[in-house]
Amino acid sequence: MLNLMRITMAIPAADLKKNRVLLGLSGGVDSTAAAFLLQERGYEVIGFFFDVLGDRNQASSAEAAANALGIDFIYKNAAEEFKKIIIDHFCAEYIGGRTPNPCVNCNPLIKFKLMLEAADQRGAYHIATGHYARVRYVDAISRYAVFKGASALKDQSYMLYALGQDVLSRVLFPLGDIKEKEEVRKLLRAENIRNSEAKDSQEICFIKDNDYVKFIKAQEWNSAGGRFVDKKGNTLGTHQGVMNYTVGQRKGLGVTFGKPKYVIKLNAEDNTVVLGDESDLFSIEVYSRCNLDNFAIADTSELRAGLEIKAKIRYAAKEAPAVISLVEVNAVGNSGATIRSVFKEPQRAATPGQSIVFYIDDMLLGGGVIEYAVPR
Repeated sequence: MLNLMRITMAIPAADLKKNRVLLGLSGGVDSTAAAFLLQERGYEVIGFFFDVLGDRNQASSAEAAANALGIDFIYKNAAEEFKKIIIDHFCAEYIGGRTPNPCVNCNPLIKFKLMLEAADQRGAYHIATGHYARVRYVDAISRYAVFKGASALKDQSYMLYALGQDVLSRVLFPLGDIKEKEEVRKLLRAENIRNSEAKDSQEICFIKDNDYVKFIKAQEWNSAGGRFVDKKGNTLGTHQGVMNYTVGQRKGLGVTFGKPKYVIKLNAEDNTVVLGDESDLFSIEVYSRCNLDNFAIADTSELRAGLEIKAKIRYAAKEAPAVISLVEVNAVGNSGATIRSVFKEPQRAATPGQSIVFYIDDMLLGGGVIEYAVPR
């Protein structure tokens, strides 16, 4: 798991304007609506677009939205930094037999980092995005915490677990209280803003056709073919390289059997892909690496004793009851903590590289990157 960067404000908070907000503006429906709602609340809004592909044309929709709203606009070419920190890590994870979630890393390491820097430069105290989530200060723990958005369908709190107090103390989520996406579109229609019918953003912003294997090869990364094996190590056939597969996959294996077979494990070390039955995908125990500095806790005593929570093992998964406990903390700091999650019901395809996120009611307690799961 990448170490999370800490952001130091360039100028004192006293010199930042509390009514000025720098908004991450993609030009899509959500960020445009967020900008409009902030204006309605009396904020001076500055639109900010960070370009991860190094193509100035990528900002055209965002700049058009800024012009329509009459707000200042900042363009930032972040392609070089994004490639080093996000894309290279994304490729290396797949080559290593893991399935990464690049948005989770981008939020603290690129997106919100750049937004805080730009906000400080423009004298803005607040930053904002179009995420469907909420942030509140919790007196009991003397910390800011992320809470689920009002829309159960659109809630994006899962993606924000890696944000630190430097971000949460200054961020606004104007869409957090909106319950239906159609409310956002109606808002823009009423203001005659032309992108009210724009499609939702794609899953991975830097892969236009969602073909991640082709993308990784274009970055000059590749993995050699090897053996499909069963749980005992017996050869079942040949695969095209571990980066082509993910835990839980059934289709596209290139080999057929008398009954469905699923990818249950990827071994980059010996270049094998382990196949098994669907029942082999289920596990009770999941181990993850976490940064405790970003947990909504006052201290680690409850984690050490065991804490009842609800957890999601991927963004689209349903929450499930579990007990989490702190197994160990890296001697160099909280960013290397290992947390053991024991679910009450077996979870399907807990995948190394994906994020597991913990909730207490609507509050996001924290999260981490899955290292491995213990088969049921």
